Amino acid sequence: MSSIPILNKMDNTLSPVLILLATAVLVVVICRILRLPVMLGYISVGVLIGPHAFAWIPDASSTRQLAEFGVVFLMFSIGLEFSLNRLKAMHRTVFGLGGAQVLASILLFMAITWLFNMDWRTGLALGGILSMSSTAIVSKMLVERAELNSPYGQQMMGVLLFQDLAVVPLLIIIPALASQPAHLPAMLAFAMLKAALVLLILLVFGQRIMRRWFYVVASQKSSELFTLNVLFITLGLAYLTELAGLSLALGAFVAGMLISETEYRYQVEEDIKPFRDVLLGLFFVTIGMMLNLASVVHNLGWILLALSSLILLKALLLAGLARMFEGSWDVALRSGIGLAQAGEFGFVLLTLSNQANLLHGDTMQITLATMLLSMLTAPFLIQYAEAITRRISADEWTHRALQMHQIAIKTMSSTSHVILCGYGRSGQKLASILEGEKLRFIALDLDSRRVKEAAATNKSVVYGDAAKREVLMAAGLMRAKVLVVTYTDKNSVLAILRHVKELRPDLPVVVRANDDTHLELFKNAGAAEVVAEVLEGSVMLASQALLLAGVPLNRVVRHVQENRARRYAMFSGYLHNMQDNEAQISDELQPRFLNVLLKAESVAVGRRLRDAELGMLNIEVKALRRYNVHGAQPDEDMILQTGDVLVLLGQPEALTNAEIRLHKGSIS
Repeated sequence: MSSIPILNKMDNTLSPVLILLATAVLVVVICRILRLPVMLGYISVGVLIGPHAFAWIPDASSTRQLAEFGVVFLMFSIGLEFSLNRLKAMHRTVFGLGGAQVLASILLFMAITWLFNMDWRTGLALGGILSMSSTAIVSKMLVERAELNSPYGQQMMGVLLFQDLAVVPLLIIIPALASQPAHLPAMLAFAMLKAALVLLILLVFGQRIMRRWFYVVASQKSSELFTLNVLFITLGLAYLTELAGLSLALGAFVAGMLISETEYRYQVEEDIKPFRDVLLGLFFVTIGMMLNLASVVHNLGWILLALSSLILLKALLLAGLARMFEGSWDVALRSGIGLAQAGEFGFVLLTLSNQANLLHGDTMQITLATMLLSMLTAPFLIQYAEAITRRISADEWTHRALQMHQIAIKTMSSTSHVILCGYGRSGQKLASILEGEKLRFIALDLDSRRVKEAAATNKSVVYGDAAKREVLMAAGLMRAKVLVVTYTDKNSVLAILRHVKELRPDLPVVVRANDDTHLELFKNAGAAEVVAEVLEGSVMLASQALLLAGVPLNRVVRHVQENRARRYAMFSGYLHNMQDNEAQISDELQPRFLNVLLKAESVAVGRRLRDAELGMLNIEVKALRRYNVHGAQPDEDMILQTGDVLVLLGQPEALTNAEIRLHKGSIS
């Protein structure tokens, strides 16, 4: 009998957790399929199961307290990514543009609330909340679009970095605003003094203690102990700052900062990630639980007005400041549009403001709904920012024309050159090999620092986005011999392959990939070859292992050749037939590849491959590229079609004769 109340208590405790987990899994899967930020999925879960909708989970204090740990781990992660070197390198953008944006946004929203006869403390809280932008959405979009190193990408990341730092004083100021107006100046001064004192003690003395303590823990070589220690440090410092009358999040941020300067940073980041993601998800669920759908419907007009005002005012404000600091309207507008939404830290500050009774009722609901909707529109704004900027700014057209002109000048006299998309480590290594073979190349890169360094050494490297049609045209796409994509961004690679297929279907494109995950996708999109680093690495790993195991060198070389012959169509049937004396053959007699595009007027179109009698010219057909068809050594009875690209292997004179035969049918 005594066990029944216990079972009932377990059911009451467990059922909300099961409901939360089941709903979260379902919605997060949907978000992944639709490629929406997972954070929005968690918020949707909160809206559905919260007290204002299906009411499956009550808005209890225990739920909110557990969600606070999500904020703790979020702030810890931000502190962990804090880098003094990065701040120094971007100090003008971070402290200049970023500081001006946060301060101006707070003053602007305070002025708006004053017009509506609202308390200035509410205006200050709203200003702090709405001045934040979404680090998760913006950084994800910039990485996906390969724009992280662009001028506007660097501007946006610099502003986001200052916003992360600005959260720290706002975490102190907003709770202090809840005190009586007469005591407010003293409370603010006392809170800032306490924060400065606590931070001084922790940062001055904590660094040495932290490094030594982590050394002791790491020397025990126990992963469980290391993880427990990370949790202890994070929650321990959060508890200390709360005892000092400050917030849990502030202590967690300091803990992350202290560990970020040690050699244990990356291991800590991996260990803390599961706890952070789960608890942060719970935090966003509780945010969704705060949203009252009935209130949203009732105030829909105000919400839409607030949404349009937030995006427009914030974009214009940041664009104006960026223009003043950086001097380029097109870059400034892109930055303003990209940061016009609300952010994750805004929700943290919103929760604090709600607890301090600075925001409540309709004001709270309108603000929350506006923030959520602005984050939903953010991916679309970033995606179409370029088109919007072109319509607004004449500078964008001028900048584009100048950029295309500079690229065109570099390639004006180049024919049969190689286009390198990306000039990172892979691109630089390939460029040095091309130079050794005296082959001309033009490299396109979005890292202005890298382009500047290459220009100083007279390398043919220019600033440009290879995923854009006009940039490829300016780089001499119609005159190039081959195009190589040296980076692994899937979306950018597919855009390049699409442009090449439309403009130069006969141009072979070699694509670099991390593994074979997107191999078929790239091949179907028109890539001649896809070089997977993991597979190449495994071949070389095996070769070294065989050598050290005592296998003769010639057998190891044969293994490498056979593996590559199976992997790459153009090596098939050739590598394993190489003779030891091949190096003595002159370059003129060395076989090489030629890509031949069959046009509508080509004689070979409509005939079988065997009818071209290319074997009589000592020419081997190594591959045929056709839409949705790719493979080595096509069948002799295959009927050739317009648009087919034949990959031929032979000596130079024979290749010339073969091309003439395919197009004209006879050799003059």
